[in-house]
Amino acid sequence: MLYAFELSGEHEELPAAEVLACLKIEELDFKPFIRVDQCLVVDIAGREEEIERTLTCTITERLAMTHHILKVVGIAENSPEAILELAEAFEPEGYIKEGESFVVRAKRIKHHVDFPCEYLEQKIGGCIYRKGFRANLKNADVEFRLILSEKAVLGTLISSVDRSAYEARTPQNKPFFHPGVLMPRVARALTNLSGIKPGELFLDPFCGTAGILVEAGLVGAKVVGIDAQEKLVLGAYMNLEAYELDYFLMEGDACRIPLKDYTIDAVVTDPPYGRSAAILASSLEELYSGALSEIQRVLKPGGIAVVVSDKASVEYGEKAGLKVLEIYVQRVHRSLTRIITIFQKDED
Repeated sequence: MLYAFELSGEHEELPAAEVLACLKIEELDFKPFIRVDQCLVVDIAGREEEIERTLTCTITERLAMTHHILKVVGIAENSPEAILELAEAFEPEGYIKEGESFVVRAKRIKHHVDFPCEYLEQKIGGCIYRKGFRANLKNADVEFRLILSEKAVLGTLISSVDRSAYEARTPQNKPFFHPGVLMPRVARALTNLSGIKPGELFLDPFCGTAGILVEAGLVGAKVVGIDAQEKLVLGAYMNLEAYELDYFLMEGDACRIPLKDYTIDAVVTDPPYGRSAAILASSLEELYSGALSEIQRVLKPGGIAVVVSDKASVEYGEKAGLKVLEIYVQRVHRSLTRIITIFQKDED
């Protein structure tokens, strides 16, 4: 069965990568089907009820860079004629039940089409009406959603991500605020990319005010945070307490992590880069080298480490024995570009 993820436009690659990571975390049997601008379609095998229960509950609650999840009716070329042909041909069974009402919504992605959405909403609605179903624009039982990107993807809405929850957790809204931290949606996406599962141990050795730890804790991880500044550790304590999470904090040096070898399931961290910060190392190069060596040591075999920097941390990670899986570039503003590197520790 095909499912479409209507992605946010925050980054060209991260939203799709986050979806695939979450599907892997939930151990679904899937493979990517097609990816177009701000839409990823995946083919998921298994019992439909179980798949949709996982998508609408666990995965919807985890995702940060997705707007909606659809059960795909069909994919067509991006022309009114092809889209209406698809709408005329589809069989309602499995998408809308007898007696249910419907509404049609179309979403145009950037400038991939130049025809009006309202026209297609009306025409697709007419096709569904002629199949014996009634429209209800205000309180429909089923929403048919059309994504107009390089291809046209038609499906029924099965869930929507509550992105307002992330806005409620912006740094300024937490008990302790310190500038220069990741926004919650980015922190959650990176947490998901680490593959962390509920009950597993998650480390941020440069935890600051616990923005990343909060997002990991909210998906059920047991979180461990370290920071060199006592003030930030106290702030992290205040923020983690506010969400009643399972955590352990310490003031310390990321180059000398007081944890045993092979104890941590996943790491996500945003070390100091190009900004004033109290560090115990004599230089940022020494800090990165020492911290990545320690991250490699405490990670379990096969564990993922996601490291954010303003320059490639690849050389330090590789010298420490970590394998580079992916590198993503995120331009924050004119003077700041983040390099997000996904490392993995060898299974052996």
